[in-house]
Amino acid sequence: MTLSDAVRRLHGQAKSAVIALRYRQAAIGCDPRHTTMLLRALSRLVSVRVTVGYAVVLAVIDVTLRALGPNVRSAVVSHLSTNLYNLANGNLATLVASAFVTEGHHHIYFLLPGLVCLLALGELVWRSRRLILAFAVGHLGATLLVAVGVAVAIGSGWLPASVAHASDVGTSYGDLAVLGALTTVIPPRWRPAWIGWWLGMGMAMVAVSGANFPGVGHLVALMLGMGLSRRFGSTARWTVTRVALLAVGVAFGYLMITGPSLMAMAVAGSAGALVALIAQWVARRWRLRRPAPAHS
Repeated sequence: MTLSDAVRRLHGQAKSAVIALRYRQAAIGCDPRHTTMLLRALSRLVSVRVTVGYAVVLAVIDVTLRALGPNVRSAVVSHLSTNLYNLANGNLATLVASAFVTEGHHHIYFLLPGLVCLLALGELVWRSRRLILAFAVGHLGATLLVAVGVAVAIGSGWLPASVAHASDVGTSYGDLAVLGALTTVIPPRWRPAWIGWWLGMGMAMVAVSGANFPGVGHLVALMLGMGLSRRFGSTARWTVTRVALLAVGVAFGYLMITGPSLMAMAVAGSAGALVALIAQWVARRWRLRRPAPAHS
């Protein structure tokens, strides 16, 4: 059997299956439009299956830990933290497990809407494997780089030894890496402002926090994502749905970085965007004024 024969046979089988489904719907009194809407909804869920699965796991774990009480949550967070103490003692499973546990300061339903919108946009733009790669690069990369920095700082006496036991769990490193990896899908006209805005806020966050390791980790994760974005390319096709997901994802990233310093970070982000736009204008003017090479 040739390839074309196989294709025709598969097409005939699919057509027969659709006709049989329609006859069955008519026999039991189903409205085909309802089935079509259901199939479309299932298709959209499948296209963001990693995002949906991750959100469900986060919700189940959070609800379970809340039901077990604050003492159990505190013990779990301590055991799964990617702090220097756990990593130095060979508890490397925390590198993965820590991404599925949150501190519990806020209910999970405050976290999930923004997280789902951000990750769903990444999954729609890059597909599932690249979303996982971006999240993993941010979560693992920032965690390990911060751990090295903390070890050096403790060894040099710049930080107290108690920092090695500080809790460090959650989704924020991975989320910010996904946000940074969206850089090349932003239209070129707005890309410099996008980069300047996030880097300006990230550096201000580090300064405001006194260069503590979560603040540094957030900035590192964001920069890792921006570096990774060059490998992902800029093939995004913007639709109303994707723009809405980006808007919610940006608001979510903004709240992750700013914490209580909303106004200070907004000023820092605006300053960073302005600097980036000025640098872009200067570079464009310099290219226009540069003399063309002489032809021999």
